[in-house]
Amino acid sequence: MRKPTIPLDAPRRRWTLAASAACLLPLLLQLPPGLAVLIGASAMAVGAMAWRQPLPGWMRLVLTLALVGAVLGLARFSFGRDTGCALLAAMLAIKPSETAGLRDARSMIGFALFAPFATFLLDQGPVSLMLGLVAIVLSLAAMQTLADLESGDRMQRTPGKRLRAIGRLLAIGLPLALSVFWLFPRLGTPLWGVPERAMARPGLSDRMTPGEWIDLMTDDTPALRVRFFGPAPDTSRMYWRGPVLWNFDGRSWTQPQWLRGVPAAESTPAAERWDYELEIEPTDRRQLVALDLPLAAPDSMQMSRDHGLYARAPLTSMTRLRLRSAEPRQYDMKLGHVLRGMALALPDGYNPRTLALARQWRAQAGSDDEAIVRRALDWVRRDFAYTLETPLLGRNSVDEFLFDYKAGFCEHFSSAFVVLMRGTGIPARVVTGYTGGYRNPIGDYWLVRRSDAHAWAEVWLPRRGWVRVDPTAAVAPERIYDTLADRAPGGDLLGGSVTPLLNTSDWLRRGWNNLVLGFDANRQQRLLAPLGIDRVDGSQLALMFAFAASLALLWMLWLSAKGHREPDPILRAWHALDRRYRRLGLGREPHEPASDWAQRVGRTRPELALSLQILSDRFVEWRYAEGQTGGRAGVADGQRSLAKALRAHRPHSGRPRPDPQAVTRE
Repeated sequence: MRKPTIPLDAPRRRWTLAASAACLLPLLLQLPPGLAVLIGASAMAVGAMAWRQPLPGWMRLVLTLALVGAVLGLARFSFGRDTGCALLAAMLAIKPSETAGLRDARSMIGFALFAPFATFLLDQGPVSLMLGLVAIVLSLAAMQTLADLESGDRMQRTPGKRLRAIGRLLAIGLPLALSVFWLFPRLGTPLWGVPERAMARPGLSDRMTPGEWIDLMTDDTPALRVRFFGPAPDTSRMYWRGPVLWNFDGRSWTQPQWLRGVPAAESTPAAERWDYELEIEPTDRRQLVALDLPLAAPDSMQMSRDHGLYARAPLTSMTRLRLRSAEPRQYDMKLGHVLRGMALALPDGYNPRTLALARQWRAQAGSDDEAIVRRALDWVRRDFAYTLETPLLGRNSVDEFLFDYKAGFCEHFSSAFVVLMRGTGIPARVVTGYTGGYRNPIGDYWLVRRSDAHAWAEVWLPRRGWVRVDPTAAVAPERIYDTLADRAPGGDLLGGSVTPLLNTSDWLRRGWNNLVLGFDANRQQRLLAPLGIDRVDGSQLALMFAFAASLALLWMLWLSAKGHREPDPILRAWHALDRRYRRLGLGREPHEPASDWAQRVGRTRPELALSLQILSDRFVEWRYAEGQTGGRAGVADGQRSLAKALRAHRPHSGRPRPDPQAVTRE
């Protein structure tokens, strides 16, 4: 037969609901806003309705079906990590509807603890960590209150005292956890990889279809951060080179994969060079970016023929690179027959009006390629407009853009410009990446966001080789050459008053990335570099870990032994009184009741009988009484008075002076 559970009183219910809400909060912050509001409102409504008694079974069933249906509907019935975490949050929101007793409360807290851990499947930032720690502390405190209820301990403890006790428990294990994080030998790649959401975030790829970058152009999340060693170039010269696209099928541009294995083309760099460090956010791709034009590939990276940088494995963690770049004076002067053919190829049967215009321009310009480029830029600057609100283009997309709509964004301009140049016989290709950046004054680094994604063109000219041409900058220079105020995070909110807060937030996130998320096996091996030790091998790390772990274990033993002190002040004073009598050979036996002990002491030391008997009676009344009278304030005053009297009583060989507090019953 199932043992009946102990009913929850109001304080324990409040602790349980507060702990569950703290566990739910970090997970809600990672869900879509509409779904998070729905689940949060449901949690508050269910908690209010089920405060006094559980909801009927039919109502719980309706709530479950409604929330599960809403989650699946908003997720478009796609099953994955995000959907699973949303379902977990929905189930936690309706869990209070069946919480009535002690067993139910423990089950609810145990289930709630899955929520902060599930949060780390979606986000591994410092805010999620701090909220998760708060949730764990409150859950442990709630479990402590439930243990008091089960044991019958009626000692009134303030929330501050409970939280301090939990903090002590966490302090016991924290040094060992930190030694494991910093010193335990790491794998070369992360064990769990990057959260799925980071991998699903739109970014640069080896394919571009004009009009499909809308989501990317409105995404203000960081793509990379840059720290320059020395002067930084003007924002108008910050072109962060990514995939170079050669092949055009009439609709989309793609990158020939085989060029990744071909050595980089020769270039003659300008005298001005930039030395910088990149911190690239995680993604599931191997594509890297670099300031146009990188001079060499870092270790473990490869550079393609068109100076694209690629990692040998997907970038599943924060990637840090040290690079040098310089704008080229001459670039790939020996364009071979195969590459020239690729840079001139156009599909048959597409964009006849564009090709007709190209032939007309070639006939008028003769062999002057630069004149054709200038003419195209003048046309774009005079007749075209920049906008993100573009219609879906049809089969002859370049014709429609150049002659009908004459408005679009960088994908449209770069694609149409390259097609037009190829039509005139000028080799051309599309380059994608990012442009510009925002300098964060806190930390002195540059932030490049995903919304800074850009596409431009490169044309091949006889005496210069590949030359960058940006038709978008010709029609909308403000899109490329933004002022710092325009690029500042939150610059359009409340007159820019929130910008310092957002700067600080991103600086803290950068520090978190460096300290925690970017701490891989390579950085662990260079942990002692500030002390002059370049690299630490596996055996040295093992020794360092063993030493640090030993110190942490000694700390745990010392703090645990120190923590054996009786938390209850009355019991602590009672045990101290027993020790004082034990020094006289009159200590209480473990099996001996307090009253019997007082009587035994009185037979040996009559002068101590009255005071000890009164203290024993008061202690027994406090320890074993069924209830207390006089209200909460009166009970607390009586407990303080008893503890003070127990501490004041001192047995000795002579006759003690009367103790008014010991002989006066409260």
